[in-house]
Amino acid sequence: MTSVRLPLFPLNSVLFPGLVLPLNIFEERYRAMMRDLLKTGEDEPRRFAVVAIRDGREVAPTAPGLPDQTALPERGPTAGFGADPVQAFHRVGCIADAATIREREDGSFEVLATGTARVRLLSVDTSGPYLVAELEELPEEAGEGAGALAEGVLRAFRNYQKRLAGARERSLTSGADLPDEPSVVSYLVAAAAVLDIPAKQRLLQAPDIATRLAEELKLLRAETAVIRHLPSLPAVDLTRAPTSPN
Repeated sequence: MTSVRLPLFPLNSVLFPGLVLPLNIFEERYRAMMRDLLKTGEDEPRRFAVVAIRDGREVAPTAPGLPDQTALPERGPTAGFGADPVQAFHRVGCIADAATIREREDGSFEVLATGTARVRLLSVDTSGPYLVAELEELPEEAGEGAGALAEGVLRAFRNYQKRLAGARERSLTSGADLPDEPSVVSYLVAAAAVLDIPAKQRLLQAPDIATRLAEELKLLRAETAVIRHLPSLPAVDLTRAPTSPN
């Protein structure tokens, strides 16, 4: 496997290859990261790694907490992640390529990145102004029956959307808008389905595309059955992701 060292951006969310990630950068450690990424030539990718937080805070505490009112706020690259930050993160994440990095007048940044490839977290360097990770790139294996599974997942996903939208067909993605390539289907559905972080993380780290699709098929059928018995469940917009308050 190929290993790579990249800046590390922990989030309370899971990034999948092919999905867009908007970020609002205001913490100094991540401002420093973006300033360094801007030094990269325009013809080169501005890459960093995103991992989901297993146990920790996305945003470092900024004020003294109870019961010790004299406690100082946490600072530095590991703030919010404990003494051994690697233990605070899920071990499989995604490389992000920042297509847009805009610095505001107050020094914060507006960033728009896209997930590109899965990686396994090997180690974390805490010696600089922000975390830097040693990462191992993960292969994208098809697995057995990925094509047929993708067709089943798309059918289940349309039914799932319909239930979430209260059968308002005009609010749904049309069949022509949905991809049919198994890998793309697997990541699109994983990102769009209303699932908690552990469930999304399991999908990200599935050993191959077929396994991911099979798990999605079970999840979609189970979630659709739940929604069927909860008709008052509010509709959810599947096409938007919230901007991270980082």
